[in-house]
Amino acid sequence: MVALSDFVAQLRRSVGIRQKQDIQLAARYLGGNPDKDPQSILLGDDCAAIWQGDRYLLLATEGMLPSLVTQEPWFAGWCAVMVNVSDIYAMGGEPLAVVDTLWLPSTSESRQLWEGMQAAAEAYHVPIVGGHTNGNSPYSALSVAILGQAQHLITSFNAQEGDVLLMVIDLRGEFYQDYLFWNAATKSDRQRLRDDLAILPQIAHSGWCDAGKDISMGGVLGTALMLLETSGCGAVIDLDAIVQPINCDRMAWLQSFPSYGFLLSARSQYVPFIQNAFHERGLSCEAIGSINQSQELILKLGTERTRFWNLGEEPLMGWTSYSASRGRRVIGNG
Repeated sequence: MVALSDFVAQLRRSVGIRQKQDIQLAARYLGGNPDKDPQSILLGDDCAAIWQGDRYLLLATEGMLPSLVTQEPWFAGWCAVMVNVSDIYAMGGEPLAVVDTLWLPSTSESRQLWEGMQAAAEAYHVPIVGGHTNGNSPYSALSVAILGQAQHLITSFNAQEGDVLLMVIDLRGEFYQDYLFWNAATKSDRQRLRDDLAILPQIAHSGWCDAGKDISMGGVLGTALMLLETSGCGAVIDLDAIVQPINCDRMAWLQSFPSYGFLLSARSQYVPFIQNAFHERGLSCEAIGSINQSQELILKLGTERTRFWNLGEEPLMGWTSYSASRGRRVIGNG
């Protein structure tokens, strides 16, 4: 059995978590979050939530790894749309449209990228409505931006002491080739994909959950750190409680980026309702930990227990928490 200290050392060095520290560059130039204005666009969430008087507009963008664009162009096109759609639903929203930015040495190299993007746009029922194309670039690059809307937010800023951490995952998939990407999407029924995602705005509208993030390239632990940092909290996570596929390596699973994966922070009285909503659709939704007032993420494995990260001493993204949000469940709602 691998010692917990070895797990911690290896996970802290993982590329997915180290890359999240690159966000500190944006935080340095854009500054921290305000303390008073309830209409402010908060920095550090899955999307920018822009209050419009009767709803939020949600705006986000994602860039694809250059190696994925050149080596797996169809899959890169699919993922570019998929990850943006996930960001919108993670905040309790629904996607409206996407635009793309495509840079290639020649336009003839765009076919598989476009086919992947169009396949995902059809699967998730989100139109591609424009963008920018350059066919005379010295390199290949792809990014996609998305616009969505929400009535009630699930946000990174609302986790609070006493919350239960829930990991939501679709286990009906497989790793995509040699990548740490858990693919439960490209071969799935399209209507099921959309209906599974629709649970997120449903639980937000019901008032059952207002805090969470989609599980990103940092894996479930990197995502937990991002959630804790913007909420100004700490947590204890039990690694034995994290459900994983049969015969899957624990280290690979903890670092994986799932096509359908969310980390929710919920008040304990709503946990049974949330779990039932996901379980009814064959999705895993299990409690893996709890939120506390510290700024530390503590990991448990068997009888061992150790500190994974102290956000007070070592920021991850560099965004400050929104202190005035405590006690107010949805920013901007009157």
